[in-house]
Amino acid sequence: MAAEVKYIIDINNRKAAFQFHFLAELEAGMVLLGSEMKSIRQGQVNLRDAFCYFENDELFVKSLYIKEYEQANQFNHEARRPRKLLLRRTELKKLHKKIKEKGFTIVPFRLYINAKGRAKLMIALAQGKKSYDKRDSIKAKDNKRDMDRMKKIQL
Repeated sequence: MAAEVKYIIDINNRKAAFQFHFLAELEAGMVLLGSEMKSIRQGQVNLRDAFCYFENDELFVKSLYIKEYEQANQFNHEARRPRKLLLRRTELKKLHKKIKEKGFTIVPFRLYINAKGRAKLMIALAQGKKSYDKRDSIKAKDNKRDMDRMKKIQL
């Protein structure tokens, strides 16, 4: 009996959390090729420039970088090709309605492999932060770091 191989892949886009207020989060499946899945299992993914858009009432993620799989030959994939996201029709309609409002966007912020071995992309309905909100985030992070230092000193 062969040992089962577990892949612990959890790739986050921390920059998205800094630049946006997340209003709602959804888990979406993706339509992937075999070579893309193998690259994801190796952790060769970058979410930094990725964004979501609607085309013909379907949701796509664009500019999601999945490195080409080195062992694949002529059947390799394009690194930044648009990939279709799989959501329920009702969820798509709600997102599409919100996107039409000014200031809202859909941001992919986490990619992981679930227990069934499928790649999932966490997306968020987001609203951009103002510069003063970003300063508040930096200030809160600095204060937390200082408090953690103080706790370590007291111990």
